[in-house]
Amino acid sequence: MRTGIGYDLHKLTTGRKLIIGGVEIPHTKGLLGHTDADVLIHAVIDALLGATGQGDIGTQFPDSDQKWKDVNSIKLLEIVYKNNIKGKGFKIINIDSTIIAEEPKLKPYVADMKKNISKILELEDANLIGIKSKTNEGMDSTGQKNAIAAWAVVLVS
Repeated sequence: MRTGIGYDLHKLTTGRKLIIGGVEIPHTKGLLGHTDADVLIHAVIDALLGATGQGDIGTQFPDSDQKWKDVNSIKLLEIVYKNNIKGKGFKIINIDSTIIAEEPKLKPYVADMKKNISKILELEDANLIGIKSKTNEGMDSTGQKNAIAAWAVVLVS
């Protein structure tokens, strides 16, 4: 058994869609990044790569490569799963994650996020994925509504 932890943070900006966990969420701002800036998927990817000793998302998909510009992060998760996890004989036991955002409220979207992630990772039970959302009570960049962050922990065998 091996564990991995992942973290991601992206700045909120106007003129971008807000996509978290592969779900487009209605909001006045979206996340700024080279890809679609899906903080949850990026944290999960980093946790998976960390658990298996294979670097991080920036190593696998550098922002200097225009091939990854504005790509849907679900596609990145699919690539990592097929090549770096399943392709190297690892099995995902479970994932737990926390999204830090003052707004919007994410609870209505969690089931769809779990469905998206479990489908890509070939997990028969979406409840093997924990997704929680928290605020930072007005403190730091996330608390002041300037950014959204996510943490993820995975267990693989």
